[in-house]
Amino acid sequence: MVFNPDLLVGALSFLFTLMIFSYLLGDNPLFRIATYIFVGATAGYVSAVAMWQVVFPRLIHPLVYGSGTEKALAVVPLLLAGLLLMKGWPRLSHLGAPAMAYLVGVSAAVAVGGAVIGTLFPQAFASMDAFHLELASIPIEPFLNAAFILVGLVTTLAYFHFGARVTADGSVRRFGFIEILARVGRIFIAITLGVLFAGVFSASLTAFIERLVSWADFFGKLFASF
Repeated sequence: MVFNPDLLVGALSFLFTLMIFSYLLGDNPLFRIATYIFVGATAGYVSAVAMWQVVFPRLIHPLVYGSGTEKALAVVPLLLAGLLLMKGWPRLSHLGAPAMAYLVGVSAAVAVGGAVIGTLFPQAFASMDAFHLELASIPIEPFLNAAFILVGLVTTLAYFHFGARVTADGSVRRFGFIEILARVGRIFIAITLGVLFAGVFSASLTAFIERLVSWADFFGKLFASF
């Protein structure tokens, strides 16, 4: 038998796959061990990346080898990081509130700004450009596509319109026109959720097929080594 390093990797992959699949029989120690190892390895990898690509080059290096200005600027993240560590002690957790507020605020601003500038505006401009029939080689096709997108956008937004009034029987209902738009928007939302579910299912099925292929490859190499 000739030792092949790939066999060790394949054996570990096969073992962990079986441990994950054991959840089909219910929660058990094998599944928990596999998830613990996965979470631990992921946490270790993220920590290593953060240390070598963020902490050392952007904090430690400027404090040790940087100029006076760089050292002064590096004190700010160092202070915020120290305050954030106070969250580990209940009595001192309130000291980490400013750092946490700054972190959440910056993250929210980046997420909202990226969504608006990188997604919302380009999609809105692209939908508006589709209504310029002189810009399209086949006028009717982009126009119908843009109209469909516009109807889906308006009706979906109408579904989340919470303005309502009290009727004579005491019930609370939306205005009739808004209610009609909301019902159409509900169809678009259902289609969207169905497409998302199909995408998730397709990705899961692809991952499952990849595992089956890896099993076949592992057993093929195993039998070939004898």
